[in-house]
Amino acid sequence: MIDWDRVANLRAEIGAEDFAEVAEMFLDEADEVVARLRAGGPGPGLEAELHFLKGSALNLGFRELAGLCNTGEKRAASGEPVDVARVIQSYGASRAAFAAGLPARTTAA
Repeated sequence: MIDWDRVANLRAEIGAEDFAEVAEMFLDEADEVVARLRAGGPGPGLEAELHFLKGSALNLGFRELAGLCNTGEKRAASGEPVDVARVIQSYGASRAAFAAGLPARTTAA
């Protein structure tokens, strides 16, 4: 679900303090996107919302979420239905796994 190697590489690249800021910013922005998806939006903007989530998820190591967003983005672009509920569920599970696993990985670094 989480690519912990990507998380470690990003943290090493930008430093612990900047990593914490990047992670917080991603989670805040992703929470907003997911809230819009949960509320039944964004309709015609679905492809763009999924594209944003995909890029952020890849950057922060949310591997499963990135894959679902990639599939959803392609489906939205071609007018096919997107399993938004699955994207939302994956985000929640990924966010929880990230929050639970991060402390053990950052205290040893």
